[in-house]
Amino acid sequence: MIPFPEPTSPAGSRTEVFLRYLDYFRESLAAKVSALAEEELRRSRLPSGWTPLELLKHLRHVELRWIEWGFQGRDVAEPWGDRHEDRWYVAPDETRADLVAALRAQGAHTTEVVTAHDLAEIGAPGPRWNGADPASLERVLFHLVQEYARHLGHLDVVAELAGGPTGE
Repeated sequence: MIPFPEPTSPAGSRTEVFLRYLDYFRESLAAKVSALAEEELRRSRLPSGWTPLELLKHLRHVELRWIEWGFQGRDVAEPWGDRHEDRWYVAPDETRADLVAALRAQGAHTTEVVTAHDLAEIGAPGPRWNGADPASLERVLFHLVQEYARHLGHLDVVAELAGGPTGE
């Protein structure tokens, strides 16, 4: 498990701070989902109806949408591949191991992109921005950090209800 990136831990740059937090949240999410019993992975314990595997797949696609489709301006075949009929979706043949591997691979790509660009660099124009001016890499990363933190908090509650690991 990656230790929490304490604010007092020295870092060489703001880029390093962003990447540390994203790595921590990504690995915490993978660890919590990996610690859940198999029968809890596709079960929802909340009125909203999402499952731990759906949340895992959603966050992988969030990173894909903001880094590849957004900042890089790449053509992405299925930027909303985490959704089906207006809700998060995981196909029956998608496994925990495959989804965790996809999340980690997406994270590795994010790290490559972030380390190759300045935080002030503006993203490429494209459909991700819905007609607005593209955001800077720093703004995209800030958004990703809050997205991961918020959803990891959601998963904390679900894991506790399911008898899984609690806390950070």
